[in-house]
Amino acid sequence: MTKLKLAELQDDTPVKLTVELPGAVHRDLVAYGEALAAQGGRALEPAKLIVPMLSRFMNTDRAFTRSKRSGDSTSR
Repeated sequence: MTKLKLAELQDDTPVKLTVELPGAVHRDLVAYGEALAAQGGRALEPAKLIVPMLSRFMNTDRAFTRSKRSGDSTSR
């Protein structure tokens, strides 16, 4: 059998987390959702903004990206 180009796929099963946010952060998330809606997007509840914001943050953090590439990350 030939070797496939895709290696083992990561488990993308959603994980539910419960977090407490400071009131100011929650208000900012609400305001951000309102700003998105004002720019012609759809209104999003604060909880729906957290995943794309965290993903964007981690994807643009150069030190984190380097550590992931070099295998320095301890939790995956």
